[in-house]
Amino acid sequence: MKITETRPTRATTAQRRSPASAAGSYASSSSLGGAAPTDSASVMGIPEPELTPKVRQAIMTLMQEVENLRAEVERANSRLAHMERLADQDTLVPVPNRRAFVREMSRVASYNERYNAVSSLVYLDLNDFKNINDKHGHAAGDAALLHVANVLSENLRESDMLGRLGGDEFGVILSHTDADQAVIKGRQLAQAIMNAPVEHAGAQLTISASYGIATFRQGQSAQQAMDAADKAMYAQKKLNKNS
Repeated sequence: MKITETRPTRATTAQRRSPASAAGSYASSSSLGGAAPTDSASVMGIPEPELTPKVRQAIMTLMQEVENLRAEVERANSRLAHMERLADQDTLVPVPNRRAFVREMSRVASYNERYNAVSSLVYLDLNDFKNINDKHGHAAGDAALLHVANVLSENLRESDMLGRLGGDEFGVILSHTDADQAVIKGRQLAQAIMNAPVEHAGAQLTISASYGIATFRQGQSAQQAMDAADKAMYAQKKLNKNS
């Protein structure tokens, strides 16, 4: 699925039950939050002889107020969920930002420890990206970042997670992937970026990327895994410059 260039109002990706839906389920379970009954004798269990016009009107008014409050809670929870999604999305490219990515890394690490599974991280850095901004302008740089995000997304599984870690750096969490498989995937992703130049203002800009991988280890924090992959990426970048 292609990522389109939109400023986040967002969003997407989110994969957990929203507070709005939870609030809706809670409210609908209350007898006060349902639709007004048509049989006045069944209103809140009050016997028919006691349902004078004033009592009936007071009860119906109360029930309407409860329904209004329930709707307002749903709207507030929906706005809160929207703000939470915005907080997790990158400001330029509509993928998770570093904050959301690190949180997902921690979740994956916990899953791996609990179920004795294995997952890996690919850390990608675009080579000489500053030259694009300097020679073609920041609009070209923004277009290039969006293009790279599209290329990466198109070459990942649904179970993988792509995030922008800042600047021209991207991270990919590869679920159920060992070190050897991650190296192959990192190479494939870098090649996919190289093979798909970005077109901007009539020019074709070829982009290359360096990558490093790290496999989640028992007892390793998300930041430690990211530091290991980052270190491996810079070692490859240095090797490429010296070759």
